[in-house]
Amino acid sequence: MLSKCANPSCTASFRYFHQGKLFRMEVETSDPDEAVLTRAGKSVRRAEFFWLCDRCATQMTLEHSRSGRVVVKPVEDGLRVAS
Repeated sequence: MLSKCANPSCTASFRYFHQGKLFRMEVETSDPDEAVLTRAGKSVRRAEFFWLCDRCATQMTLEHSRSGRVVVKPVEDGLRVAS
């Protein structure tokens, strides 16, 4: 369940779907006990939801790092959109 903004330095609480921006990201589990393996031995990704509050969503986005984790990144100036 979502509880707060995905930006670690923000304390905004999630209350309504119409506020901020909701992200559905595919993630791999880091806990080997929770890992689900396919027949080929590859781990299966699962969907997880993240939320950025109105203020953070205008300045930031979420993306996958090279290690496969979800990270908060500033939006490039040319890619900002009005919300």
